[in-house]
Amino acid sequence: MPARWAAAFGGWMALIAVLFVLAPAEAQSLVRVAGGLSAVAAVAYGVRRSQPADRMPWRLLGLAVALSSVGAAAVAAPAWLLGHVPGLSTAGSVLALVAYPVLAGMLLVLIRRRTGGIRDRAALLDALTLTAGVALLAWSFVLGPDPQRTGAFAEIAFPLADLLLLGTLTRLLTAGRPVTAGRILGAGLLVMVVSDAAWPLSAVGGFALYAAAGLAALHPSMIELSRTAPAAETELTRVRLALLGLASMVAPAVLVMRMFRAGEAPDLTVVAILSALTFLLVLVRMAGIMASHRQALARERALRRASAALVSANATDEVNAAVRVAVAELLPPDTSHGVVLALAESEAEPGGTEARIVPTKDVDWAVAVRLTNFSMTLRSPMVLGDRPAGASLLGVLHVGAPTALLPGLLRAVEVLAGQAALALERIALSHEVIRRNSETYFRTLVQNTSDVILIVDEFDRIRYASPSAATVLGADPSGTLLPGVIHPGDRSRLDEVLAAIRAGDTMREGLDFRAVGHRRTSVLLEMRAQDLRADPTVAGLVVTLRDVTERRRLEQELTHQAFHDSMTGLANRVLFHDRLGHALHRGARDGSVVGVLFIDLDDFKKVNDTLGHAVGDQLLITVAHRIAGALRADDTAARLGGDEFAALVENVQDPGAVEETAQRILAALAEPVPLDDGTSIMAVASIGITTTPEADSADELLRQADLALYVAKGAGKNQWRRYRADLHGAMVERLELRSALDHAAREGQFVLAYQPIVDLGSDEPVGYEALVRWHHPARGVVQPAEFIEVAEESGLVVPMGRWVLEQALHTVAQWRRILPRSRQPYVSVNVSVRQFRETGFVDEVKQALARAAVPPHALMLELNETALTPENEAVRPLLRELREHGVRIAADYFGPDLDGLPLDVVKIDKSAIDDIAQSQEQLARVQGMVALARQYGLTVIAEGIESTTHRDLLSWLGCPLGQGYLFSSPVDGTDALSQMTARLPLTA
Repeated sequence: MPARWAAAFGGWMALIAVLFVLAPAEAQSLVRVAGGLSAVAAVAYGVRRSQPADRMPWRLLGLAVALSSVGAAAVAAPAWLLGHVPGLSTAGSVLALVAYPVLAGMLLVLIRRRTGGIRDRAALLDALTLTAGVALLAWSFVLGPDPQRTGAFAEIAFPLADLLLLGTLTRLLTAGRPVTAGRILGAGLLVMVVSDAAWPLSAVGGFALYAAAGLAALHPSMIELSRTAPAAETELTRVRLALLGLASMVAPAVLVMRMFRAGEAPDLTVVAILSALTFLLVLVRMAGIMASHRQALARERALRRASAALVSANATDEVNAAVRVAVAELLPPDTSHGVVLALAESEAEPGGTEARIVPTKDVDWAVAVRLTNFSMTLRSPMVLGDRPAGASLLGVLHVGAPTALLPGLLRAVEVLAGQAALALERIALSHEVIRRNSETYFRTLVQNTSDVILIVDEFDRIRYASPSAATVLGADPSGTLLPGVIHPGDRSRLDEVLAAIRAGDTMREGLDFRAVGHRRTSVLLEMRAQDLRADPTVAGLVVTLRDVTERRRLEQELTHQAFHDSMTGLANRVLFHDRLGHALHRGARDGSVVGVLFIDLDDFKKVNDTLGHAVGDQLLITVAHRIAGALRADDTAARLGGDEFAALVENVQDPGAVEETAQRILAALAEPVPLDDGTSIMAVASIGITTTPEADSADELLRQADLALYVAKGAGKNQWRRYRADLHGAMVERLELRSALDHAAREGQFVLAYQPIVDLGSDEPVGYEALVRWHHPARGVVQPAEFIEVAEESGLVVPMGRWVLEQALHTVAQWRRILPRSRQPYVSVNVSVRQFRETGFVDEVKQALARAAVPPHALMLELNETALTPENEAVRPLLRELREHGVRIAADYFGPDLDGLPLDVVKIDKSAIDDIAQSQEQLARVQGMVALARQYGLTVIAEGIESTTHRDLLSWLGCPLGQGYLFSSPVDGTDALSQMTARLPLTA
């Protein structure tokens, strides 16, 4: 249908042209008007039929055609009409001339619609250059040679209007991809401009305009002229380059032709002006080309970097970040812009697959609100066209920036969108591969896991059971009811749990249910459940059962071990403290009395030293059983550590009942403890008592019981004492001592005294034990027995011991420099277990020896027997390292495992030799100690020798060394040096 109308209109216009040629001069004006009105009618019909988005340019075209036809008809009117209507020819010229700016306005409107309001500087320069060249030709060959013509307004106005029309037409033809309607209209206008060069308002130009206007309006592509077109390439194509070259050569061609034709140079003023204008336009165009080239190179580098970043991207966020960085690099530095990467969920792109510049208000609302600062947006769909199912939209890349910059970004952003699409596709495929591998992996896990995985329907029937169910439950439970698997005693609780889960509650962790397992054995199952009824792939409750029978048994054992003493089976300190707290709460409610007893064995250290740790352990076990047997069922016995025990008495109304309990414990311990070798020993204990009338908190009761025990020990053996308020004063005194001790360590109030270690054969000193003394400003000299325990508790023993070691080594170094090589003494320094627990203690000893320039064998470190107990097993490797370095190790220890201990010297305590002159049994024990030490190659030093009888007996027993007040009391370093230089026996 459109083709027939166009053909009919073309035939009609051809007929009118023939009539125009054949008609007499008087009738040609009417034929011209008929042709113009026919064109106006065709334009009106074409607009009505095609319904273009913008009708304004077509209305302007119809107006211009009407003005042109009427004006031309008035100018060429018959003479009789011109005679009767004065000024008709002038009015016609004005109307015809007005048609040119109307046509130019129509073209400008089309240009604006085609470009979307975006300025194309390169196309504008090309149009101006071509127009300037044509203007030079028009001046040189049309206006300039005829002075009379240049003097007439019409003769100048029409060529200038043609130039205006030519410039706007050139710009329209470069505004995007040309369409057929635009080509038809352009051809008609071009014919009109060329015909005007010969004579304005010529019939050829007029009919060419009428025919082109009608045919363009009737063609279906006329609606494309008022739509925004994809931006045209701004590079110099061959056609553009040829046109620009011709325009640039117009000036020299004109000069040459005029010189050959006239034999002389023409007036160069206009030629020079137009030539300079053309040259400047070409220069500006070339500068733009160079800038575009540099920008293209920069954008190519940016796209390469973006490609590398997108190849390494592993997530959508990384793709988004890479795209944002790339867009920022594509734009000039510090250019305000916005980037929105909208991922698509549909498989179709309504706007096509090409990048376009569109008004921001026309894009999706969620994108537009983020690009609201920019009037135009570059919209580039991210489409993969090589998918088996065809093109697939992955998303749309939106770039908002100043409108003038968007055309130059068009192709680069389109390439970037393609790269981003490939990256998104690769990431999606990777995730899909991972998902499928994960499904296979988890399917394998479910098939091989030891946990039982069940899917239970709405009626508690097991729809699916993993293969492990047969192993755990003895048979495949599929098809049976879940409660039938569980022990009858736990089924009601199971019903409550399942109902709660179906109601949306979260299942509490660690719910255990009993069941009958493989071989009809009882098993304990830990249950977890999750409601996945809404998941179509599951559509039920997922119940996971784990066999925790062995784990619960181990947990019970570990819990018992955590709260009970491993040797005696009694409650330990943690459990005792917990039960004490509960007892206090009950006592506060019912008004009953709670009592705490602290029980400590007397002289237990001597049992370990003389009879060994095995006997000591046997004694502790027997004492524990007797203490527990002396208590009621409601009471609690505990071992707090070592030889310390405790008892909790509750649910009594009279504090006297607690004292009766203490008396029963002492009575139970009064019986001799039989040993495995047929002998027996006595278990003597001291007890401290406190009750709730004295305190109402656990910590206070424990503190009071500890104070009462301290008083009981001070009062003698095998006794009990109640806490009294005056005992608090002793504790305050202890705290004051601790504070004063801290001050003494900072102020240097400690001094060293040296007691000689004597060769019992010659009574001459071979070494000295360094003993610390405290010169208290108010109490005078304080003996170590009064402050060492406090120093241990407070940790001050560590810096104090470091000072003692440094001072003793400094003193022995001075002795060894003064004394001859044959009389080089050693020094013995007492060290605490707490010092060994400090990191780097061994290195500290080595460095102290190096600083004092004292050989390692001149130092002996002395420990008490607690350092060698199993609780301090970590000390032994450090002792071995010191011995390997050459330092000697001494201890007051005589256990059965002497052979495995890192010792050089053992010391016999004063308490062991006090009665050797009166007791044959004690003498035999000391003789055994000496023999035992000699058997293991250890040196023996006897302490506390105060009489020559003790010295002689020890010498007779084979004890080589001794120390005590018989030889000398502790003296300062100078007196000790005098003792060694006098070379006299030290006995009185």
